[in-house]
Amino acid sequence: MKIITIDQLLIYHQKIMEATGGANGVRNQGLIESALGKGKQTFDGKELYPGLTRKVSVVTFSLIKNHGFVDGNKRIGVAVMLLLLRLNGYSIRYSQEELVQLGLGTAEGKLTEQDIEEWIVRHRE
Repeated sequence: MKIITIDQLLIYHQKIMEATGGANGVRNQGLIESALGKGKQTFDGKELYPGLTRKVSVVTFSLIKNHGFVDGNKRIGVAVMLLLLRLNGYSIRYSQEELVQLGLGTAEGKLTEQDIEEWIVRHRE
């Protein structure tokens, strides 16, 4: 799976904040690094989150819920989801409203990692 680095993520967040408004800045870099690395976790030599959609869903969920940034956690979570899917050749079709609801639902605790994965699969082209 192609991934992004923490440095790339921080630049991406800055660009999103510049484009959409909000406070740029990191609240807790450890939480951001943890979220970004969650899809790569293993136990006893086995992947905890096998498959592209599972990996992307846990990273998305964690970026939104960990609140590692001062502002824009939902936006960066959803944007990273789209970026990781695209980098790995996985195409989805969605409306802007669907993305907003995905981010809000996750932040409000209405959607789980599994729900995000199912959303991704349902929206595959």
